[in-house]
Amino acid sequence: MKRIIVGVLIAAAFPASAAAQQPTVYSSLPLSGASRVQTKAVNDGARQALREAGSPVRFVTLNNSTKRTGAWTVGRTRANARRAAADASTVAYIGEFNSGGSQISIPILNRAGIPQVSPSNTFNGLTTAGSAKLYPTGVRTFFRIIPNDHVQAAALVTVMRDRGCKALAFVHDGEVYGKGMNTDVVATAARFGLPVVANRKISRGAPSAIRRAKADCMAYTGVTANGAVRLFRSSALRGMQLYGSDGVAETGFVRPLPRSVERRTTVMVATVFSDTFKNRDLYYQYGYESMKLILDGLAASGSTRAGLLGWLPTVQGRQSVLGTYGFDANGDTTLRTYGVYGVRGSSLVYQGAVTAG
Repeated sequence: MKRIIVGVLIAAAFPASAAAQQPTVYSSLPLSGASRVQTKAVNDGARQALREAGSPVRFVTLNNSTKRTGAWTVGRTRANARRAAADASTVAYIGEFNSGGSQISIPILNRAGIPQVSPSNTFNGLTTAGSAKLYPTGVRTFFRIIPNDHVQAAALVTVMRDRGCKALAFVHDGEVYGKGMNTDVVATAARFGLPVVANRKISRGAPSAIRRAKADCMAYTGVTANGAVRLFRSSALRGMQLYGSDGVAETGFVRPLPRSVERRTTVMVATVFSDTFKNRDLYYQYGYESMKLILDGLAASGSTRAGLLGWLPTVQGRQSVLGTYGFDANGDTTLRTYGVYGVRGSSLVYQGAVTAG
């Protein structure tokens, strides 16, 4: 595990007692595998927020993936959450990057009363119906600065409809995030009156099934590591418009795509273009805002985890690099705008924004 400490002591920003203890913020992200460029960007954005604040907060970055798997693991995620929970100086936790990981860490951190801010989780079940079991204390400790999958699905299908899709095919990867998004996009298509001619779990035979169903547009709602590149490169999908949810908004997905596929691919990300970080990875903004939110909350509430946990649910009308937002009673952001990105030259290129229909 790589431990990184950022910051200098400034007594004016935090009470002397808090500075003496040096409050700690942990991040838990997959630093190996397909997402490593994006997760590094999250941590780098968080470090920028620390530098700007001149904060005495200690920032410890943890890896919840392994080089062998190239993805997050249950064991690593559980160990990271337990480490943060056992540290009396912990005031907040940034993570997880994957929604399935947060299902593991939320209850552990909840029992310890540690506020958790996710820069990327969208799975509805972390906050909405049926999520109460993740919060054994009965207090909500998880807050996300990215809209949930109800919002993302509506934005994705809105773009497909507006671009003339008439026969939709959906593919998911079977994970918590992918299956949840799949349920939502199918429901949204029905609400919009758009026919879904194929709905499959990703497999080598999925592209041929989509071709036989005569779909004109395909959307994948899963993560890169589960075969996304092979799916999009399939010759069976030649000529179709291709869409990806934010699970593929990363370098590991866009770099291997040939130019013929790039031109037909659109990716959704809950980030509109920002001049502030125009030369940075999209997830840099999420790391920056995650840490800035935590630092502002600590400064406003006495630099304790309890104070921060009491402050976060009160956030409304917050101006940020992501837009103006607040949190609802479940810890969901009030943001509803998604960025629409094309793929050009092995990079995501901003094309505009869409508000979920």
